[in-house]
Amino acid sequence: MRLRIAVFVALTATTISFTKDKKEKSVQRLDDAVAAISEIMGTPDKGIPQDLLDRAECMVIVPGMKKGAFIIGGKYGKGFVSCRKPGGQGWTGPAAIRVEGGSIGLQIGGSETDVVMLIMNQRGMQKLMASKFTLGGEGEVAAGPVGRNATAQTDAFLHAEILSWSRSRGVFAGVSLTGATLREDTEDNQELYGKSYENKQILTGSVPAPGPASKLVSLLDKYSARKTG
Repeated sequence: MRLRIAVFVALTATTISFTKDKKEKSVQRLDDAVAAISEIMGTPDKGIPQDLLDRAECMVIVPGMKKGAFIIGGKYGKGFVSCRKPGGQGWTGPAAIRVEGGSIGLQIGGSETDVVMLIMNQRGMQKLMASKFTLGGEGEVAAGPVGRNATAQTDAFLHAEILSWSRSRGVFAGVSLTGATLREDTEDNQELYGKSYENKQILTGSVPAPGPASKLVSLLDKYSARKTG
């Protein structure tokens, strides 16, 4: 009996420790996303054009994706997506996503890469709310222009559902992510929200942002509080 109790206590302690570790990683990933966006938008002449950001419906941030994972075709990385609240004022809490597949590894250099995507219209936003979709297949994606004054009024940028960029070793540039798959990550949503919400529930604004997400939501509000155009 004592042995059974000891085993039970040990297993319980291990489970609690594992759960705590998962939540800490999710929170750290949020902080990494904040750092990535802060640094990108802090250098506007080399960042995302403001007019595109102001017209975007949603933003995806995947901080610190590993190059090695790309080569073996495994899980590319984890990140978050936030969308405009109904009416276009402010941003929703972040929903967790995973990026898998595609040919990203052949196009991005460096050991770690931050990836940012803007979803430019309602059609792209609806696809993003599905449990998964493939860029360039179910969602039209193009490499985004760089710089506050970059010419964004071209057919490629006006009609693309998704624009994407990468930042590696301080270099920020548009990148094609054709073939990559975005999947919702309900396990990470569980860690952040205390419930395994589907991304659609979070991105429609029906779920309040958790405390650890406040910095990211505030940052998005700072750079583009209201959808325009």
